[in-house]
Amino acid sequence: MSEIKTLEIPKWGLSMEEGTVAQWLIEIGTSFKKGDEICEIETTKIVNVLEAPFDGTLRQILAHAGDTLPVGGLIAICAEADVSDTEIQNFAQNLNGTQTANTATEAKVITAQTPEVDQSPVVDSPSQPQSIVETKPKTAPKDGVVIPAALQGFKASDVFTTPHALKLAEKHNIDLAQVTGTGRLGRISVQDLQSVVQAAGGQWVEIKRQGSHKAIKSNADDRHIAATPVARRLAQKWGINLNDCRVSGTRGRVCKEDVEAVYYREHPVVDTATPVRCSETSVELNPVKAVAMNAMRKAIASRLQLAKRNAPHFRLSIDVNVEALQALRQQINDTVPQLKLSMNDMLIKATAAALIKVPEVNVQYDEEKQQILQFKDADISVAVAIENGLITPIVKAANQKSLATISTTMRDLATRAKTGKLQPDEFQGGSFSISNLGMLGIKNFDAIINPPQGAIMALGGAEARAVVEQNHIVIRQVMTVTLSCDHRVIDGALGAKFLANFKQFVENPALILV
Repeated sequence: MSEIKTLEIPKWGLSMEEGTVAQWLIEIGTSFKKGDEICEIETTKIVNVLEAPFDGTLRQILAHAGDTLPVGGLIAICAEADVSDTEIQNFAQNLNGTQTANTATEAKVITAQTPEVDQSPVVDSPSQPQSIVETKPKTAPKDGVVIPAALQGFKASDVFTTPHALKLAEKHNIDLAQVTGTGRLGRISVQDLQSVVQAAGGQWVEIKRQGSHKAIKSNADDRHIAATPVARRLAQKWGINLNDCRVSGTRGRVCKEDVEAVYYREHPVVDTATPVRCSETSVELNPVKAVAMNAMRKAIASRLQLAKRNAPHFRLSIDVNVEALQALRQQINDTVPQLKLSMNDMLIKATAAALIKVPEVNVQYDEEKQQILQFKDADISVAVAIENGLITPIVKAANQKSLATISTTMRDLATRAKTGKLQPDEFQGGSFSISNLGMLGIKNFDAIINPPQGAIMALGGAEARAVVEQNHIVIRQVMTVTLSCDHRVIDGALGAKFLANFKQFVENPALILV
């Protein structure tokens, strides 16, 4: 019999911790060969294609488009046709049970203030044997729900359920251990309760008809409910019990939007153009849209927060005359029509030349080992804005490349960066960074260092300015450059020396051609 195998979230790069399934490229039942493209997975900064590590057939998808899992998380089950669907289903249920147990343990850690409950197995007492009559469904109550005896026996436990499903299970005495959750990470919903009851021969009214139009407020203690600090403050301010709130926040917590949903349900807005005001607290509410941060945005937030917290930034600014550089660019483009150099290409080359002149700035800082890593070549990271955030593809050994090669390399990297096709080694690392916002009309700005690099240079736009030359006021094309340095590895005099060399190469561009 063929072996059942799984597909997992791969580890692309040392810093990768999780991945999001972007889309599946094959359907269930499709056979594939080793190396075939299976699905697209979004990491912190790229979307890569997962290639099959073996021959097989896709039998069941565990992670659908949009699901985010840690590295090593299972996303699909594969097996040949001689493996029955029952075996696949049993295998999936075993995996699901493991995930549910792990999630329940995690939830227990989050809600550490919750009193421990008895988690021992439910054992029927020998003094109370079941009779034949007890195996039959009870008479249907007024709410139209009939629970078979085999499903009865509610016990408080760490089973992963929605709050509504937990309340209904307790109300109708349903043993949640016999219910398989179909939600994310095996979470049990009201629909799961309905399905298992009906499958066992019981009765359950349609979910749409359950409940009344007016919700019954809970009076139960909500101190054990996991909630964000903002959600808890709003609930206390508006007199809302957290037991009445859905749970849609991260890590199984009630979030601000969940509390606001209860408030708006109790205080419907007639005119959406008119802001709602809570009479008791005089707090004006403005409807908001919650936008979840994607993997790239989370990575950017984490890295830049780390940089601002750990790296003592200082900044140096200088004005550079770019007229000679612009003239050389125009001359090259006119002479070689197939080559279209940009000002950014030429500034990369000038930066690389300055880094070779002042190698003490061409460094990374190993904070863990307390070492300065000085590079022989200038691997320049260039900030590129893309739809989901920012990425810094690297022009490697820019000091050894011609202007034509830098232009071709940069165009290729920027194109693949915007389509999410960069390989990890094409944007991770680098010895120095450039961020250019001149094309957006920005005169000057400060940039945050890209750790573990020691410095980043922010380039503003070139503009006509009045300058004094030999006691005469003349108009020149001037660009403001700001260098942000990590003071742990680069001192002020060293940063100034680098900027002076950069200015020399820009204002005398013939030097970057030799």
